Amino acid sequence: MWNRLLIRTSILFIAPISGHAAGVSDAIDGATMNLFWGIPFMGTLLSIALLPLFASRFWHLHFGKVSLFWALSFLIPCWLEYGAQATIETLTHTLFLEYFPFIIIIFSLYTVAGGLQIDIRLKGTPKGNLALISFGTLIASLIGTTGASMVLINPLLKANKWRTNKVHIVIFFMFLVANIGGSLSPLGDPPLFLGFLSGVPFFWPTKHLFIPLLCVGIPLLLIFYIKNSLNQNNVKLFIF
Repeated sequence: MWNRLLIRTSILFIAPISGHAAGVSDAIDGATMNLFWGIPFMGTLLSIALLPLFASRFWHLHFGKVSLFWALSFLIPCWLEYGAQATIETLTHTLFLEYFPFIIIIFSLYTVAGGLQIDIRLKGTPKGNLALISFGTLIASLIGTTGASMVLINPLLKANKWRTNKVHIVIFFMFLVANIGGSLSPLGDPPLFLGFLSGVPFFWPTKHLFIPLLCVGIPLLLIFYIKNSLNQNNVKLFIF
């Protein structure tokens, strides 16, 4: 019931503006904007990455205000430089044709994958962990990094619950399954999905990112296997 209501409400909002917003991308030409316009975006990323570590209390109490600050730090100069109409049109275009579809696909993957429970009879040996994380890296481009992470994290933790030191397993899982693995299709990674919504061909990531995926993924899997093997024998790897 609620799912249908959400979909119908989204259609009611998106349909009237989609035809108008389709031409809004020309209102502000990003190619003419210098690097200073990227400061709010970089500030948002740095805030998300650093404030929870170095000012956790402030972040948990005021993260909404921090986000609003960076949003306004872009919108106000944009308003002054390009005018009210162009700013509002661009904001509307971004919200309804990029942000909302982005949130909907993330919500869908989280909901569907969160309802799945996989029972894998696997002990957390170096080879077993390598196989599971390699599998997750491959399927992340099919069911999304969010979906693959939700489906496989519990079996991975269950298989390694006997280990005393297992933080490195989760870290490599995040690197490979939750990030790198989703680089081969718009279904895999939200930024690629936004590119697809903006006209990038569906198989462009598959064609252009397959070799980079191998160049990054294979060394990480090798390092993970070595680290995991040494950890099993209580030997520390100097870089960890």
